[in-house]
Amino acid sequence: MNNKHLITVVGPTAIGKTALAIDLANAFSTEIISSDSRQFFKEMKIGTAVPNDEEMNQAKHHFIQHKSIFENYSVGDFERDAISLLDRLFKKHEMVVMAGGSGLYNKAVIEGLDDFPEIDPGIRQTLNKQLSEDGILGLQSSLKELDPEHYQNMDIDNPHRLIRALEICLGTGKPYSSFLNRQKENRPFKTITVGLTADRAVVYDRINRRVDIMMKQGLLEEAKQLYDHRNLNALQTVGYKELFEYFDGNWTLDFAVSEIKKNTRRFAKRQFTWLRKDENVLWFDYETDINFILSSLYSAMSV
Repeated sequence: MNNKHLITVVGPTAIGKTALAIDLANAFSTEIISSDSRQFFKEMKIGTAVPNDEEMNQAKHHFIQHKSIFENYSVGDFERDAISLLDRLFKKHEMVVMAGGSGLYNKAVIEGLDDFPEIDPGIRQTLNKQLSEDGILGLQSSLKELDPEHYQNMDIDNPHRLIRALEICLGTGKPYSSFLNRQKENRPFKTITVGLTADRAVVYDRINRRVDIMMKQGLLEEAKQLYDHRNLNALQTVGYKELFEYFDGNWTLDFAVSEIKKNTRRFAKRQFTWLRKDENVLWFDYETDINFILSSLYSAMSV
């Protein structure tokens, strides 16, 4: 299966990864694996920018709204399921496309997960209690002190990942980042990563407009239906947690929407930081013609 290729589409949120993935899937007559960890959940459609019905009909997608927010679904679960699916897809296709904004989930499929030691579960219990009583800021401050490298590269607004990193730091006395980037899995396929980019002002404008569109599509009502379950890990997500503050009476609606835009822009900045470290990404402006991208891919596959 060494002649098989996984084409991974990356880039900041709202840059156009879904559209490019569909174009590539159609060009290669293949299917798409979504690695966007928030699009897994069927209750979260508008706020996670799930591909619409027209887009879903243009190419077959996998791992879109296949789980419930009430189910535990880890990056390890996704790695196992995605590799199993790829084994089947590569029996029919020379190429498969993977797209999404979750760098950790892409890395799990391409390289495998890093090997972390077992940690005393009491540490996680203590961190969860700290989160419940004092909020997320204290956890962010602790990680910045214990592992500034990982702090700069991760989604610091995700309490689940914060706690995971901190429990490793506290349980081993070593930075979480010191356990990363160990020997890669020897996958039975080759990977080519395509990245979409644009000037920061363009990305931020696209983000702002996307949030406005989400609100018009009914994000407020979607969040309201999920409000009673706001403590679930899946809902510690930009676009929902800000509206929960509005429902709690802490913020006005206008301020909550402005915070969604701001926090999404911050997330896009961290995505850029993560992606720019990978020297193997083939970068293209977001408006690049698909035929030029295809030509570049064919050249890369022939090397």
